[in-house]
Amino acid sequence: MSILDDARAVIDSGPVCDCCLGRVFADRSFGLTNDARGRALRTTVALDADEPFEESDECWVCEGECNRFDAWAERAVDALEGVEFETYQVGTRVPPLIEENDRLLREDSGLPTDAGESFKSELNREVGKRVGERTGTEVDFERPDVLALVNLDRGDVDVQVNPAFVYGRYRKLDRGIPQTEWPCRECGGSGKQLAADGGEESCDYCGGSGYLYAESVEELTAPVVKEAMDGAEAVFHGAGREDVDARMMGTGRPFVIEVKHPQQRAVDTTKLEADVNEFAEGTVEIEGLRRATHEMVERVKELDAHKTYSMSVEFATPVEEEVFDEALDALDGARIEQHTPQRVDHRRASRTRERDVYEIEGELDDARHATVELRGAGGLYVKELMSGDEGRTEPSLAGLVGVDCEVTALDVLAVAGEDERFDHPDYLVESEADE
Repeated sequence: MSILDDARAVIDSGPVCDCCLGRVFADRSFGLTNDARGRALRTTVALDADEPFEESDECWVCEGECNRFDAWAERAVDALEGVEFETYQVGTRVPPLIEENDRLLREDSGLPTDAGESFKSELNREVGKRVGERTGTEVDFERPDVLALVNLDRGDVDVQVNPAFVYGRYRKLDRGIPQTEWPCRECGGSGKQLAADGGEESCDYCGGSGYLYAESVEELTAPVVKEAMDGAEAVFHGAGREDVDARMMGTGRPFVIEVKHPQQRAVDTTKLEADVNEFAEGTVEIEGLRRATHEMVERVKELDAHKTYSMSVEFATPVEEEVFDEALDALDGARIEQHTPQRVDHRRASRTRERDVYEIEGELDDARHATVELRGAGGLYVKELMSGDEGRTEPSLAGLVGVDCEVTALDVLAVAGEDERFDHPDYLVESEADE
């Protein structure tokens, strides 16, 4: 059959609008909207049959929805009012009846059920095109800032606001601060415990706060970012984490803060960085704050980083300088075999890992105290590298000098990957506010 025969069969199926007529042949002609394609086919069919042109005011397929693209676009724009966005996508919840009509139109006309374009696809495109024109934004089918979901049955539009992200590096200048909030393990973060009389009382373990530590890097940074972006929640993602009793110094540790349901995105990150540092009052400071993409979260979390440490080490008995130097020489460039340390064995799988010491140097401050600096592979337990962890780490400084020792102070000086590429355009968002 010719395209005109097929078009005549569609027209004869019942009152059908130009959009629904043209949509069936979307894969057989190009450069026209479905509306224009349908009108052209209807006109040609009428001329070919020498019949008067009859335009349909009704449509049994879409039930008039194709005439309401402009109205749906206006509703979508109204629903997006107050939300700042640069990219968008439009989706549709299509009533089962219209989906069924769209399929029956092809079956009744003797056409393949997948011929042309679906009603849902057309509505998404046509409403989306109008939303973009009205808001001056761009469509993004991968990960838009917002999704406007048209509900044909309910007659309204739901808005899904996708998270916004900022990337930077933080330094933790005080000890005794975890990276993220640390709920009390005794009360589960409630701050309450069961009293003798069967009621509730303040948790003795955390003092009723619900947390083991009063502050964290997350609590000193994320709330400021959340407020600036007017979000519902902020989540902190770090490239690994240092021990609670360790400082993060030097070049800092990469992090991303994810803000959920943000109403503002194009924040001035220079000002935001200053606001965070003022809020943290010298306990934590950040630098290099930039707007980032969702891909940055995975990049930071999966960073295969090497780390540089500085440690104060105390020996149980005096150590000779020559013995100390020989031990460092033996560790320099060594491959270390480490069984999961006792201090973390309760929360990590028990297994043996091999990690490399890239370089190490140090000096004795006196016969029982030393300062050691090393750069090692990610996942190297440096405290156990010094103490030996009762033989669970081999070789170790304690084992090589033959004297028990422990790390009394630990600073992380650098966290870096072999190829970080954090400035890659896939990870950062350029905006006028950052210029």
